[in-house]
Amino acid sequence: MSKTTKKIYIKNVAVGGGSSVKIQSMCTAKTSDILSVLSQISALENCGCEIIRVSVLDEADAAAIKTIRQNIKIPLVADIHFSAKLAALAIESGADKVRLNPGNIGGEENIKYVADCIKSHKIPVRVGANTGSVEREYLEKYGKNEHSLVESALASVAKLERYGVNDIVISVKASSVPLTVKAYRLLSQKTDYPLHIGVTEAGTEQMAVIKSCAALGALLIDGIGDTLRVSITDDPVKEVLAAKRLLRAVGLDNDYVNVISCPTCGRCLWDSMSLAKKVAAYVESYNVPLKIAVMGCVVNGPGEAKDCNLGIAGASDYCLIFKGEETRKVPREAAEREFFKEIDILLNDRKNNK
Repeated sequence: MSKTTKKIYIKNVAVGGGSSVKIQSMCTAKTSDILSVLSQISALENCGCEIIRVSVLDEADAAAIKTIRQNIKIPLVADIHFSAKLAALAIESGADKVRLNPGNIGGEENIKYVADCIKSHKIPVRVGANTGSVEREYLEKYGKNEHSLVESALASVAKLERYGVNDIVISVKASSVPLTVKAYRLLSQKTDYPLHIGVTEAGTEQMAVIKSCAALGALLIDGIGDTLRVSITDDPVKEVLAAKRLLRAVGLDNDYVNVISCPTCGRCLWDSMSLAKKVAAYVESYNVPLKIAVMGCVVNGPGEAKDCNLGIAGASDYCLIFKGEETRKVPREAAEREFFKEIDILLNDRKNNK
């Protein structure tokens, strides 16, 4: 059952408190290369990214945030490590949120300095731990497991709470899928702060998507997770597309055309695979709740896809186009053309009645 967390705002985007799960990504260009960053962010915005993060490695990066912030619509998060000064500069430059580790910015005086800056600008902060940044005392106490991850993250939270910072998002990432799931389930039991979920160092595209969907899918179905990133060693646009598809798969985004298709078998006597791919590509950009089926055979297809708005199945010399109980036969050679006509009618009707 979904747990309602505290709601915070990153600029004008709500995270937690029952709001939708927000999709994040991170720029790969150096932040001071403003034109490259803006180009990347534009591509990410266009494909559905809702929060974007940039690295702040030096003063040039921190200063660039001002110009970047002025030229984008989505919230901008500054990723800081080891420098309270850079954290403050990034906030002063207009960052809508910072991601930092209070344990590595230089002691209580610096933690208070950054906390005061965060409060004065009324922005949230993300803190947490991953398997490479667990505080030594918790590693010695628990070993590398969900308990050390969670306790280390909550210790970071406490360091900021001491100085009045309460708009906090927490993460506890691991590269291991089972450990990631265990850590977030444990963390969810111990806090009401919104959680940013993800698998760290997930790898290159194919395995990264599988690992992220396995871990984040399990958590989202449990009602855990207020914002997410599917980390992929590739173009960040692929992260956003994977995240969107994940949210659709677990039922958290229904404004899309769901194309279902069977894997085919020896009963399939026509090229349903090719048509399924064409249909999926054709409807990808439509944000309307529809279900379209491309099935291999007329033996099982119409029955299995009876709840679809539109479907097609094939036989040796004809295809069957169906809408619930209503069906019509078309010659095999005309099937693709006729099916796309029906898709267009359906899409136009749904858009006009939206």
